[in-house]
Amino acid sequence: MLHSINQICAIQFPVRTAWLLSLGIGMVASMVTRQVVGAQQTPDRRFNVLFIAVDDLGSVLSSGGHAMAKTPHLDRLAATGIRFDRAYCQIPLCNPSRTSVLTGLRPDKTGVYDLDRHFRQHVPHAITLPQLFRQHGWSSVRIGKIFHYDVPKGIGTDGLDDAPSWERVINPKGRDVTDEGLITNPTPQRPISAALSWLAAEGDDNQQTDGMIATEAIELLKQPHAKPFFLAVGFFRPHTPFVAPKRYLQLFPTSALNLPFAPGNDRDDIPPAALAHNNQQANYGLDEATCKTALQSYLASVSFVDAQIGRVLQAIEDNRLAEKTIVVVWSDHGYHLGEHGGIWQKRTLFEPSARSPLLIRLPGAKGNGKACSRVVEFVDIYPTIADLCGLPVPASLDGHSLRPLLDEPTRPWNEVAVTQILRPGDGQPVLGRSVRTNRWRFTQWNRGASGSELYDHVSDPDEFHNLANSPQFQVEIPKLQTLLDERAAGEPPADGYNPARL
Repeated sequence: MLHSINQICAIQFPVRTAWLLSLGIGMVASMVTRQVVGAQQTPDRRFNVLFIAVDDLGSVLSSGGHAMAKTPHLDRLAATGIRFDRAYCQIPLCNPSRTSVLTGLRPDKTGVYDLDRHFRQHVPHAITLPQLFRQHGWSSVRIGKIFHYDVPKGIGTDGLDDAPSWERVINPKGRDVTDEGLITNPTPQRPISAALSWLAAEGDDNQQTDGMIATEAIELLKQPHAKPFFLAVGFFRPHTPFVAPKRYLQLFPTSALNLPFAPGNDRDDIPPAALAHNNQQANYGLDEATCKTALQSYLASVSFVDAQIGRVLQAIEDNRLAEKTIVVVWSDHGYHLGEHGGIWQKRTLFEPSARSPLLIRLPGAKGNGKACSRVVEFVDIYPTIADLCGLPVPASLDGHSLRPLLDEPTRPWNEVAVTQILRPGDGQPVLGRSVRTNRWRFTQWNRGASGSELYDHVSDPDEFHNLANSPQFQVEIPKLQTLLDERAAGEPPADGYNPARL
């Protein structure tokens, strides 16, 4: 059943109580004036937030320069908002990354490094981003995957959701789940959730879970809104298995696709710890034709999700909400598509895994339509959105508001980004930490005991040449080490993780 945002109060309160509560919130809102960069706010107006998450979306936007991707709707959003071209996650793994985005805390504080742990085990009193909006009078609704779910088995459930964050949740479940037996998995020893697996699906978009998620969001946006909303819309693709209706695969004939280039000696200077423990063998041992089919299916899944996002964005326009709605699109981390001689998926500290799209459209912002090349982090999302809506930002947050960059994307910005990953190791965990500045990426594995990496992104944007042991660059390492130590603990967590789920 489809529900309007206004019906939410009636779910938890009698009608008269809900009406009085809504009236009271509206009276409070009318007395508050919000100052938002580049936008004119009236005393009785607070921004809605459309908060869109995409699962495993690498830096594959055609507007961002990817040669093969087809993402017209995200490109249109970038043309009317701001595309952050160097935005970095805190951990390239679904659960800990989403936890950091939604709490505004680095993994050192949340205690979440694996796919199983719920952050409230370690920080029970944390106030999540949607919870903050809910506490201040917004309708807070989730559709699909925002906190972590196992894919595909968690689709249609609450997964590792957080009840205090939402007034209502909606969990669609489409034919991609019931068609699971049709999925192609060229590595049957691996579960489809962790394999390069795919399906050219029958039927139309609306039969897929992500199509159903978009439809639910559109129906909610059609309803009148007595108070502002925080609507979180979480899409499951392009996470494996790569499932999209057939017509999207037809956009990408394998004859036109190319796997990433890497020098033949690329891995010679990469520490073994830098290679994900679940992808030690190049390309999972698959031949080039199979890898191209996997690439085709991934790009098709991206285009499929792009189309669903386009439907939701059109609903914002159709319902005259564009001038009072902040739109945020993010993914939990980047995604390898065969770089470095055959790395796929996530769990590394290389650029394709650590970097992911971030788009923000603030009505009236002076920077709209521009790209921002400043280094930012996903822990910055929480304080940014709270700041734009005039909400108090908890002092415990690790990020910074990106509000100045929304008005002037090219302004000076001295922030750096830190990304971590925990490996199960051989009986002892291995912690990788990486700091990204405008020029450098410096990575340490167990504080250097298991190897270090240094890449110059001015001369080596693909990170082919590890300079960590080059004498002429040793002067840079102490400075980068200081930046790293300021933002991330150098020791693996003592507990709170499942080695089998890292």
